[in-house]
Amino acid sequence: MRIQGPWLWTRREQTRILHGLDPTRKLTHKQTLFQKSLCQANFMREAKSGKQKVPKIGLATPLDCPKVSDMINPIVPFLRQWTGCAVLACSLLAPAQAAEPALTNGWKIVWSDEFDKAGLPDPSKWGYEEGFVRNNEKQYYTRARSENARVENGRLIIEARKEDFKNGQYTSASLTTRGKASWTTGRIEVRAKLPRGNGMWPAIWMLGNDVKHAGWPACGEIDIMEYVGFNPDTIHANVHTKKYNHMRGNGRGSTLKVPAPYDGFHDYTLEWHADRLDFFVDGKQYFTCKDEGTGEDAWPFNMPEYLILNIAVGGAWGGQKGIDDAIFPQRMEIDYVRVYQK
Repeated sequence: MRIQGPWLWTRREQTRILHGLDPTRKLTHKQTLFQKSLCQANFMREAKSGKQKVPKIGLATPLDCPKVSDMINPIVPFLRQWTGCAVLACSLLAPAQAAEPALTNGWKIVWSDEFDKAGLPDPSKWGYEEGFVRNNEKQYYTRARSENARVENGRLIIEARKEDFKNGQYTSASLTTRGKASWTTGRIEVRAKLPRGNGMWPAIWMLGNDVKHAGWPACGEIDIMEYVGFNPDTIHANVHTKKYNHMRGNGRGSTLKVPAPYDGFHDYTLEWHADRLDFFVDGKQYFTCKDEGTGEDAWPFNMPEYLILNIAVGGAWGGQKGIDDAIFPQRMEIDYVRVYQK
């Protein structure tokens, strides 16, 4: 759609453009009110939560159009009337494809899930672990059960619940890309808000595709983000290999203080290079694990790994100070998962 300058728009057209609607399309009065209220609610929710994703409803701007600032200025007062925040004008007029920004330094997106379709997670991208899987954890991981894993309001929800289920007292979900997508080197970026309370043990992590053949930890484990509820302001990065792992007491990792990561979204990022793993929170690098050059026992990260998103309940680490049953249900909300490579 070709955009005309705002000095040629009627007041009604300006209103519809501010809410991401095509001003040339005729709608019924009820449709107009519904779309207007829906857009306004979405914009206010994202602004309040600090969500940075650019709205996918956008307007393509021809090269011969006036500057964006010239187009915005005449309608800023009207924008304030609806949103109370004139700054949103830039995102409203941004091209739709900006939702998945290309990074600098040669990174290009190769895989992503923006969680745009409500319901169960996309089965072409995600599978499930099922049952009581590891670490003496107390949750039963369910498969394709919306109470524990679903997409709603543009986010993936992984929910841990206190309920009797298949000989357990808790349920949760562990989503994986195993058999669907895996990578060797790249930038893995996950924007998430964490659960809270004693007994919570959410993680964003990776395992080698050959885990069944090589076993753990020889397959290699990369913990992009680990968190335990009894230590509420600390984010952990950990790397486990056959030579270096917590079972031997020589695991490699680090921590970063992030106040109340359950109150807002943060970007948890791994940059996996051929000779090192770099870990970030909100763009701040806080740990690097380097290849020491002694072979696969110390560095199995020349082979592809798949991604896992889960909330564990209790277990060897998460349950060290017990489980507070009063906190349930608890959620990890994921805004997006993006994988880049060079």
